[in-house]
Amino acid sequence: MKDMLRVAGFILLGVFVLIVGLPLVLAIAGIVLQGVGLVFGLAGAIIKIGVMLAVAYLFVLAARTLFKR
Repeated sequence: MKDMLRVAGFILLGVFVLIVGLPLVLAIAGIVLQGVGLVFGLAGAIIKIGVMLAVAYLFVLAARTLFKR
């Protein structure tokens, strides 16, 4: 009888962990993944800005050399 109550307690504890803990873990994982996505998004934006600045600098250099003549 004692062992059966212990097994039933473990089963109820497992069900409780699944019902309460799993959504919490998934929510935390979503927050972490959102943060990682934000970091990668910022990195992509910084790279795009850098490429645009490099192209603009090349145009400025080309214009300077053309107008020097």
